[in-house]
Order: sequence, then structure tokens, then C-alpha cells
Amino acid sequence: MTTESTKNNEELNEELSAEQLADDIVKEAEEQVEEQHEHAHEVISAEQEKINELELALATAQSTVADQKDSVIRAKAEVDNIRRRAAQDVEKARKFALEKFAGEMLTSVDNLERALQNIDKEDESNKGIIEGVELTLQGLITSLDKFGVKAVDPQDQPFNPELHQAMSMQEVPGVAPNTVIAVMQKGYELNGRLIRPAMVMVSKAAPSVDATA
Repeated sequence: MTTESTKNNEELNEELSAEQLADDIVKEAEEQVEEQHEHAHEVISAEQEKINELELALATAQSTVADQKDSVIRAKAEVDNIRRRAAQDVEKARKFALEKFAGEMLTSVDNLERALQNIDKEDESNKGIIEGVELTLQGLITSLDKFGVKAVDPQDQPFNPELHQAMSMQEVPGVAPNTVIAVMQKGYELNGRLIRPAMVMVSKAAPSVDATA
């Protein structure tokens, strides 16, 4: 083989080696890029998984808070209902106690009023008795008034079936029909609510006259 051929072969081999080296470098670079890409993908996946876990934990915490809030609201509503029912029960008990108290006292008031109506006021010897009965009666009425018990005395007023109980009816000249002409027993209200109707006598219209008679 000539010297020139040998030289050409050596140059060719050197070019092939250079190309091979370049290919190897490119391939290695590509492999490194691929590895970095895979690593980056793994990092992103890990971060995304962490984000998903945090979002799930947040959603769970928010749901728990919402449930607890609803429980607190329901508990508060139940407590309010219990307090309201207790207050109503206390009020009913108070009213019942007052009605019973008032009923007992009204019997004494009625008896004292009857005593004053029937006693001979012209007799001087009864003066002290009359004053004592009047003072006692006034004391009872004042005490009842403090507890919201007030008399219903409809003398000369229109008859009201919601407050009065008609015991009899009578025609009275010059008096409009359906007027209370006498109060046989006073009625009483407790805090605006009727606890005893007034027993009354009511006027009635005169019978119509048949003009053809």
C-alpha cells in the first residue's frame, strides 16, 4: 500500500471517529435531557400529589366546620326553644296561681260588699262596723289591683256577652234595649283577661203593638 493511500485511510478513520464521537456526545446529551425531563415530571407529579392531598384535607376541614356550625346552630335553637317553653310554663303557673288567689279574694270582696249593702247605715251604733268593713274592703281591692285584678262594673253600659252574663231581662221605659240596668255581681279581669263575668240585668225592647188590633 502506498504512502498516500495509507494517509487517506488514516484521515478517513479520523473522520469516522470524530463522527462517532459527535454521535456519542449528542446521544449522551439526549439521554441527559430525557433523564432531566423524567426527573422534572416526577417532581411535578409529586408536587401535584401533595397539592391534591392538601386540597382534600382542606375540603374535609371545611366540611367538618360546616357540620359543626350546623350543630351549634341547632343546639342554640333547641336551647332557645327550651327557654321559651320554660318561660311559658312559668307564666302559665303564675297566671294559674294568681287566678286561684284572685278567686279566693273575690269571695271575701263579695261578702264585704253584701255586708255594706245590708247593714243599717242609719243606725249610729253601726258606724264603727261600717268603717271597719269599708277599710277592709278597700284594702282587699287595693291588693287585688296590685296583682292586675280589676272590677268589671257595667252599670248603664251596653250589654257585652264577652264580659257580662245576663241573669234576667226587663222592659224599662226610657232605657234603650240591651242596656245593663242592674249589676247583681261585679265581674273581674286579671291582666286584661276575664276571670269572672259580671252578672247583670238587661233591658229589653217593648213588645210591638199590632196596629190592626
